[in-house]
Amino acid sequence: MVVGYFDQPTGYGVNRPRGADSWLFTWTTGGRGLLRHGSAKARTGAGDLVVLAPGVPHCYGVEPGARHWEFWWAHCQARPSWRSWLRPYDTGEGMYVVTPTPDAVHGRVEAAFRRMLADARWTGTEAPPDVAPEDEPVAVAHGTAARELALCSLEEVVLLTAGTARAPQSRPGVDPRVRRAQALIAADPAAPHTVRSLAGQVALSPSRFAHLFAGQTGQSPMRALREARLRHAARLLESTDLSVERVAAASGFASPFHFNRVFRERYGMPPGVYRAGGSMVGA
Repeated sequence: MVVGYFDQPTGYGVNRPRGADSWLFTWTTGGRGLLRHGSAKARTGAGDLVVLAPGVPHCYGVEPGARHWEFWWAHCQARPSWRSWLRPYDTGEGMYVVTPTPDAVHGRVEAAFRRMLADARWTGTEAPPDVAPEDEPVAVAHGTAARELALCSLEEVVLLTAGTARAPQSRPGVDPRVRRAQALIAADPAAPHTVRSLAGQVALSPSRFAHLFAGQTGQSPMRALREARLRHAARLLESTDLSVERVAAASGFASPFHFNRVFRERYGMPPGVYRAGGSMVGA
């Protein structure tokens, strides 16, 4: 695994007509970048994650007209579970463009990359470094321990970006109490939420809360909760080997039979078929 941080001026570019043997992850923090991967193309700004799969001709650099491109990057062999998390953002031929990502996660994503840069230098014989030297913007993880630590940080990046970008975002002007309830549901969809418990969390009566939530989001609180639980269940089916019954329980569904019925209604197929490959065309 190789990880680094660049701030490149106009004119910078890399061309790989045969592609690469590893995956490439880029996280833009400033300026503008332009990436081409086969026939797919992506322009990136601050807060955009772009991932390129191996084996496809690609090139990237500062977008024409931009003064610079500031970005973190990592070359590695991706963990198998990452494919399912990134699949909704596939623009073709294995280019994944994860955008928009909420501003709230940007600081933590950058912190994960900084930790990656430090952990890649770990020898395994002493405590991992807290920070990487400022004059060494690139690190190669030679040892197994250093590589696994760095991969764990990169997995955090994928989860923070792909998970939050995929989640429904509130429209501008939504009442803060509704946004708070939406955040509570998104943070733990499997929790035993009710209209009464959510209303209590935002200091409203259950009837007032239900009316406000439905009026501003177009669906009832319990409908929003069911959708969040189904999205959570779909991610578990994509990325774990948990049985369908355990996925149902972990997603807040008390009855596996009810879970199977509503999952089929939402995704057009039962959970087992979705896991076996149906998620390639759904979600």
